[in-house]
Amino acid sequence: MKHIFILFFCFITMQTIAQVSDSLQPVAIINVHKDYRLDLLAKKEVEISTAITKAEERTAIGYRLQVLSTSDRDMAMKIKTQLLERFPDQKTYMLFREPYIKLNFGNFRTKPEAIQYKSQISQMLGGSSVYLVSCRIEVKPDKTLKEEESK
Repeated sequence: MKHIFILFFCFITMQTIAQVSDSLQPVAIINVHKDYRLDLLAKKEVEISTAITKAEERTAIGYRLQVLSTSDRDMAMKIKTQLLERFPDQKTYMLFREPYIKLNFGNFRTKPEAIQYKSQISQMLGGSSVYLVSCRIEVKPDKTLKEEESK
């Protein structure tokens, strides 16, 4: 038993000595075999993070008009349709905050632009109150490019 242990010990020490690198030996080359889908996944992650960054760049602090606050969904849909027909270049936003449905209109960068639409919408709705609300708005990419070029 003692001889087996000594033999085993000698074998282990020979292996550790053999592992010491010699500067004269050539450098080993490691070949990595990976799935091609990892590169596709990395590209997709870059695309997603770029899209998120661009989406954040397309928002700014601005104004919307709160046209309606009601619990009648049918009436809110009717007014939303009227707004879209009369002002197809603007967006409408319907928010549900229990128990009311709030209908917001437009993405305005300045107060004067919003006030111009405010009077038109108030007349369209028979003189009802329309409120100016400050919030984060969507900015069209064309507008941001023109502003950057003018600076």
